[in-house]
Amino acid sequence: MRVLLVALLVLLAAASTAQAQVQVHVDIGFHLPAPPRLVVVPQVPVVKYVPVADTPANIFFYDGQYWAFQGNGWYVSRGYNGPWIVVAPQFVPRPLLIVPVQYYHVPPGHWKKWNRAHAPHWREEWGPEWADKRGWKGGDHDDDRGHPGKGHGKGHGRG
Repeated sequence: MRVLLVALLVLLAAASTAQAQVQVHVDIGFHLPAPPRLVVVPQVPVVKYVPVADTPANIFFYDGQYWAFQGNGWYVSRGYNGPWIVVAPQFVPRPLLIVPVQYYHVPPGHWKKWNRAHAPHWREEWGPEWADKRGWKGGDHDDDRGHPGKGHGKGHGRG
């Protein structure tokens, strides 16, 4: 029994080391002088956003973490200035994905054609494989409220 316990502890230590190696900290190009002001997203009250005057990026706060959407990718951090960790699209929490386009102050150019009151068209951004992995509802639509996508995302299926 003792040997089994030791083996289990060794496996857990190895797994946590492997997980730490996968998390790459990156600089996403901005540094804030102080914690930013957070405002509730009315359509998704569990998510807060940082108003445009306070940051040059798309910053959200959800479940005790800061989330940044920059350059068509997501990053997460416990602190407002990082360190930031790259997050594959399939691991971005759903409440963040249903935040309307109007709360992204630095959206990709092709988003400007989309209805600002609706969520971004993630299926178009990341491809149908992403939507299938997520169990994203709506058939050919990009969000679970049935809003059809009209943008021209890269559909590169990152993650």
